[in-house]
Amino acid sequence: MTKNEQTNSLNSTLVDEREAASILCYSIRALQNWRHRGGGPDFVKVSSRSVRYRRTDLEKWIADRTISNTARSI
Repeated sequence: MTKNEQTNSLNSTLVDEREAASILCYSIRALQNWRHRGGGPDFVKVSSRSVRYRRTDLEKWIADRTISNTARSI
């Protein structure tokens, strides 16, 4: 496996709510609210009680909200 393939594999790994909340610097409750109301990062519903997030989806969600000045809003 090449270094690029290893990086892609690592970035697409699934993380649980706790780790996703830590990566985003938000609470687990915020993630739960976003899943219910919409607006948060994409997630994977593994079962009726188990949710995971792909690192790539978390990074995309962050990138989509990165702005360079206040003239541009979300």
